[in-house]
Amino acid sequence: MTIIRLAAGAMLALALSGCVTTEAQYRAIDEERCRSYGFRAPGEAFSNCLMQLDLDRAAERRYRFDRFDASVGGPWGYGRRW
Repeated sequence: MTIIRLAAGAMLALALSGCVTTEAQYRAIDEERCRSYGFRAPGEAFSNCLMQLDLDRAAERRYRFDRFDASVGGPWGYGRRW
């Protein structure tokens, strides 16, 4: 019984790990996008393009997190909530 549960847990973890995009994958996608815009790799404009894409992704993540926070009653803090 324990072995079956352990195997099921391992299979679930393996299946869910395939749903995550790693930082290296984000970097490759961003580099390809900047190249498609016409920027060349060792230049300042290319670096600025990568930085802007990273900032956009971070802003989108913050926006989604803030919306999630509002949907469950706002940010949690100390004290009573009336």
